[in-house]
Amino acid sequence: MNTGQDQGTAGLSATRSTVERKRWLLTRDFSLIWWSQVLSQVADGVSRLALLWFVYSVTGSPLKTSIIGFLQTLPPILLGPLIGVTVDRLPKKAILIGTDLTRGILIGLIPCWVSVEGFTVETLYVLVLLYGIATAMFVPTLSSSVPFLVDRPRFIAANALLQSTTSIGIIIGPVLSGLGIAFSGSQEVLCANAVIYLASALCLLPIRLPRSTQSHPHSSPVAATLQDLTDGIRYVLFSQRTILMVILMASVYTFGTGAYTTLFPVFGKVMLALGPVEVGYLWSWLGIGFFLASLLLVSLTQWEVRHRFQVVSVSSVISAAALCALVWTHDLVMATLFVTIIGMGFGTWTPIAWGMIQEVVPVHMVGRVMAIYTAIATATSMAGMTFFGWMTERFNEYTSIIGIAFAMLMLGLVAAWFSRRITEEVKSVDPTDREAVAIVRTYAET
Repeated sequence: MNTGQDQGTAGLSATRSTVERKRWLLTRDFSLIWWSQVLSQVADGVSRLALLWFVYSVTGSPLKTSIIGFLQTLPPILLGPLIGVTVDRLPKKAILIGTDLTRGILIGLIPCWVSVEGFTVETLYVLVLLYGIATAMFVPTLSSSVPFLVDRPRFIAANALLQSTTSIGIIIGPVLSGLGIAFSGSQEVLCANAVIYLASALCLLPIRLPRSTQSHPHSSPVAATLQDLTDGIRYVLFSQRTILMVILMASVYTFGTGAYTTLFPVFGKVMLALGPVEVGYLWSWLGIGFFLASLLLVSLTQWEVRHRFQVVSVSSVISAAALCALVWTHDLVMATLFVTIIGMGFGTWTPIAWGMIQEVVPVHMVGRVMAIYTAIATATSMAGMTFFGWMTERFNEYTSIIGIAFAMLMLGLVAAWFSRRITEEVKSVDPTDREAVAIVRTYAET
């Protein structure tokens, strides 16, 4: 009898396993995360345009409006390592739900309660800074949750699917925001957007994530926090050269891509003589390129590490070539093709880099490592925006495009060099085991 029960249980487990393998969104809990991210990214896309429009209507100052973007990028740079410690120590489910609710309240409900005349610049700055802190906590929490949602061979597929939600947000969010502003106004759009954040948080309620445990349970809270902070920084900078190399490559990537996405309207207007409608159309195709890259990367999830970085190398070189080709074209159809290729080249890096970190880093430290990764990548993105913005004013838009293409070419060359020096030794482990770690040996002797 027991044998029959055991066989039945085994059969049920096998059936469930087969269902999970066939599920396009990988697992039940990951599918809930994915739908939550679709809503969250759409809400971010709506907020981004509506907030800037609202701020400009309140302040009437382009400079003060640009400070809003700066305040949103400041928290991950200044607070990144500390945020990483918080992510590793607190329940991830609570952080994911709490940050969605917080963003909905800050960017949605508060503009409903306060009239435009009652808003001050200082109030806006505080709200946006708090919104930036919530977003800075959300990203490393999301990435560090992946090892608990899917098994190790599907990390890249999971990250690629999560990146696809960003593309959906880029494509849908600004369109909804623009239509809402045209018909009702930016303040009303921000108020309605709170509902989307609430729906995103509701999708997260049924997910199952294990509770975090304290790394130093017998130490005082301050001492334990400082020790966790030190451990994370030491691990990234000294203990694991693979992760340090990935972060350095991420810096090259964001240095170029951050500038390109920021200056995209300028490039479209000056180089192609496009109006705002055409620029929006072209921007959507950049998002479509990201989306296509995400779908293609789902099939690469079980490739060896060196093959994944070969994909990064090839795609980066192709996107560099497309950037150079964009300089010489004045046809909108050809420009659309090149922008889509550029989007696909840009879209290969993040899922592969995140998957590498999730495979190499012990699960109880992924939050810290991802927060440091995000802090450095954000800082270099801001540096790229500043540098290429200066280059555009000092020389011209064509020079900046060539400079961005050179950054992508450098990423491709470094990724090719890295792929030739990496060997992989992986333990078959349960991703929920705190002590389990996939070991990647880099710079192998030749």
